Amino acid sequence: MSNQNNSISEIAAVDLGSNSFRLQLAHVVDGQLFFHDSLREAVRLGAGLDANKFLSSEAQQRAIDCLRRFGERLRGFPPQAVRAVATNTFRVAKNASQLLADAEAALGFPIEIIAGREEARMIYVGVSHGLPIAEHKRLVIDIGGGSTEFIIGQGIAPQRMESLYMGCVSFSLRFFPDGKITERALEQAEIAAASEIQNIRPHFTAAHWQEAVGSSGTARALGEIIRLNGWSEGEITLDGLNQLRAQLLKARDSKKLQLEGLSTDRAAVLPGGLCIMKAAFEALGITRMTAATGALREGVLYELLGRMEHHDIREHTVRSFMRRYHADHAQAKRVQKLAEQFLSHISDQLRMSHDTARQWLHWAIRLHEIGISIAHSGYHKHSAYIVENADMPGFSRMEQETLSLLVRAQRRSLSKITLPPAEHDYLTLIMVMRLSILFQRNRLDDAPPQLHLYREAPGHYRLQIQAGWLAHNPLTQAELSNEIDYWQLVNVSLKLS
Repeated sequence: MSNQNNSISEIAAVDLGSNSFRLQLAHVVDGQLFFHDSLREAVRLGAGLDANKFLSSEAQQRAIDCLRRFGERLRGFPPQAVRAVATNTFRVAKNASQLLADAEAALGFPIEIIAGREEARMIYVGVSHGLPIAEHKRLVIDIGGGSTEFIIGQGIAPQRMESLYMGCVSFSLRFFPDGKITERALEQAEIAAASEIQNIRPHFTAAHWQEAVGSSGTARALGEIIRLNGWSEGEITLDGLNQLRAQLLKARDSKKLQLEGLSTDRAAVLPGGLCIMKAAFEALGITRMTAATGALREGVLYELLGRMEHHDIREHTVRSFMRRYHADHAQAKRVQKLAEQFLSHISDQLRMSHDTARQWLHWAIRLHEIGISIAHSGYHKHSAYIVENADMPGFSRMEQETLSLLVRAQRRSLSKITLPPAEHDYLTLIMVMRLSILFQRNRLDDAPPQLHLYREAPGHYRLQIQAGWLAHNPLTQAELSNEIDYWQLVNVSLKLS
């Protein structure tokens, strides 16, 4: 895998936002990114959400059509050179799972649905890499189509992150239906935004940072409109926002807005974005803000570059969780060592690469006992709950769900767990993990017996054990008997020889 990564000279990020879908490509030269091509389409996916949070077929079709075009541009890219992330609308839509499957087929690559704080973290990564190096703290505000992210960071490290469920698309649809603009609607939108911001205000006021930066389309559009219309010298200011507000009120309809720097596709969502930004300025004490060039897609690219060069934020997250929940490092190493031995026996029968399988096992094994910090009884369930629901920087929602499954299935009955199909690699990883934990239950550094795991067919495994060893280890023999029964109840065969 590392050799493949070293030969990759071009990588791509796809950002499936609630307002726009974006594709950004970059050349990789000596560990640096050089952005050279991009595509953007105003899909306005969030506008297709009905009152019950179901996406309309028309909105889904717009998304699929766009991703087919992106897929053509990405044709020939290796899988490890592309990362696609989906944000708020995919998070909240009740029929997102079907769209996700169709979207992945159209794009030709997997799509990860990322949590709000993970989105915020990657936004900061993208923004900070495009700004001059500074020692002071920065506040970054990213108003998207369906959510708004607030991040305080220093250098390239985000320190505090929040994601609020309000965006330029959702607010424009909610308060300015059909583009109609009134004083009452503006006031209601501003009050609603201020109410949301109030929940995070104590940690994001001007006392906590020295520079304010806006990212993504709303901030750039506001900055451009304010500058070109002579309301500031290039920054977003409260006076400039108020001047723009007056122009919206004068036009009475977003479709009739005629302003320098305002594009046709931005006009429909400008009122909602303006009200959110104005509320943020007033609530947090912002006097001026610069608009950054970097945003989520650049952050995705820098993360992808880091993974290729073995600087994976997910590794840092796993180590951090082990410290936070007082995991037994020595036991994790014992289990990992045996799991690697089992994996070497069967990795050539897996669809995923050996390195990928090893990575999943290492993460799951290092986190499998963190639930003991809550209670020893049922600790595997506690561990799985933490992994699935905690903020885990670097991990997408789907990755956390997969990791939670591996951790949850580490011991005891499997019959109440929704397991992957017999032919799926993750089922084999569960088998490897369970057997590794079983044979290291004594938590001693003594070498385990000679073992060899065979995957004879999907759902059919055979474990060869050193002759005569079980006769002298009756506890392990009893546990293996139980293990065979657990697997039999889910129609998976485990035999001993």
